Amino acid sequence: MKKIAVFASGFGSNFQAIIEAVKQQTLKADIALLVSDNPSSKAVERASAAGIDAFTFCAKEYAGKAAYEQAILDELRKRGVEYIVLAGYMRIIGKTLLEAYPMRIINLHPALLPSFPGAHGIADAYNYGVKVFGITIHFVDEGVDTGKIINQFAFHIEEGDTLEIVETKIHQLEHKYFPLTIGSVIGEQ
Repeated sequence: MKKIAVFASGFGSNFQAIIEAVKQQTLKADIALLVSDNPSSKAVERASAAGIDAFTFCAKEYAGKAAYEQAILDELRKRGVEYIVLAGYMRIIGKTLLEAYPMRIINLHPALLPSFPGAHGIADAYNYGVKVFGITIHFVDEGVDTGKIINQFAFHIEEGDTLEIVETKIHQLEHKYFPLTIGSVIGEQ
């Protein structure tokens, strides 16, 4: 089984979906590590509850991005991690990790790229008035949500759908299709 590390900054619902997929063997992978830039995040609690090692850090305690990414890389190498999965990690990946994991860093974005990149994809799309929403799973490159698209899943908005309803529908797509897509990328299904 391929070893993956999941990076998450917040609530960790997609991390939990990955944990469940591994338990149910719909995703055949070994979650070797959770990496979080938020030591008090729910994602860290989820890792602890699942018996998954966590590496947490505060970026401001390092000299810069290269320094904290090198610390992360050291942890990944210790565990033999082959792929990185970004599940709500709110930092741009830098050169240190990109060079160590070319085309092996997978991100989930809650909009249909290339439209609505960045941290507020759902709200940006909703406020623009789009009629088709969805998620994009893509490889990470040096840009913001500009990497090669792996897969996309979409739905039409219904009359009366609020932003909260759209967010719920987006999360349902994420939880269903992100683990499946990770499996197809790492070749372990």
